[in-house]
Amino acid sequence: MIRKIVHIDQDKCDGCGLCVPSCAEGAIKIVDGKAQIAADNLCDGLGACLGECPQDAITIIEREADEFDEVAVEKHLSVQGAAPAVHGHGHGHGHGHGHGHGHGHGHGGGCPGSRVQSFAPAPSAPAAAAGAIQSQLAQWPVQLHLVPVTAPYFKDAELLITADCVPFAYANYHHDFLAGKAVVVGCPKLDDNNAYLAKLTELFRVSGIKGITVLRMEVPCCGGIVMAARQALAASGMEIPFREVTVSIRGEIVER
Repeated sequence: MIRKIVHIDQDKCDGCGLCVPSCAEGAIKIVDGKAQIAADNLCDGLGACLGECPQDAITIIEREADEFDEVAVEKHLSVQGAAPAVHGHGHGHGHGHGHGHGHGHGHGGGCPGSRVQSFAPAPSAPAAAAGAIQSQLAQWPVQLHLVPVTAPYFKDAELLITADCVPFAYANYHHDFLAGKAVVVGCPKLDDNNAYLAKLTELFRVSGIKGITVLRMEVPCCGGIVMAARQALAASGMEIPFREVTVSIRGEIVER
């Protein structure tokens, strides 16, 4: 059937992920650093995600697509662990199949895994649990592809760019590096480093961060995340203090 449906321009999309939580049906996901429609029958074509895209990559088009399916949406959200999308009758819209659906859209649906959150790190363990390691994470999400560059936790923050193997190798990662910092995580070998470059350039330009630490592994492929960060800093035109730290596969600091 021909109906209205969301279209995401892959050339414009920078993978910021802001559109993901704005979709109450959970129809948008990030794949290889780009936002995509997970399935046609999950998209109602209303476009609640349009205003959330800083790159103007999202439009509504008419094309051949499967009919919007509320039952499929509820099943999809259930699998994701998200609250069901709110469907009411405050306003109707047709999908070309003879009846309308009213949708109350908010930011409570969609993918809960990319919803922006700031929070206090875990409190110190009580005396009875002395020696327990406490998390120093103060934000969510952390994946570089998913963090919005305008997230409030970046404002006036020290930014820790972490190659994703580092916390496994370096035992005191939370205490020595993460505490008091905003963090983004990525793998330069498995992900698109050009996407990292574009995302970091925008992050450095608009976020107001005051310092950058890049934490990488000693393996050669991990140098890609440092290169992306340095190139992004140059491209942003900002002057931000920059530090690189290298961790060995045995968990030792080999360069500061």
